[in-house]
Amino acid sequence: MAFNRTEKGDKSEAPRKRVIRRKKKVCVFCTETIDPFTLYRDTKVLSRFISERGKILPRRITGTCAKHQRLLTTSVKRARHIALMPYTVE
Repeated sequence: MAFNRTEKGDKSEAPRKRVIRRKKKVCVFCTETIDPFTLYRDTKVLSRFISERGKILPRRITGTCAKHQRLLTTSVKRARHIALMPYTVE
């Protein structure tokens, strides 16, 4: 017996899921000219990349590129070390 595609058990014509494409986020540091050596002193800029619990937000949420995410991480850690920013938020 050969396989008959006209039987009702055939699932080859199942509806496909829609793929939602989101707009790619642009790195803030690439568009603006920010001095990387003084970034740790600017706590207003750094606080945009910190969660409510005091954690550094990942790239997929902030939209920064890999180069500037590394720079941002070291700047936040440096600001925490010299007590410009808290380690945890109450």
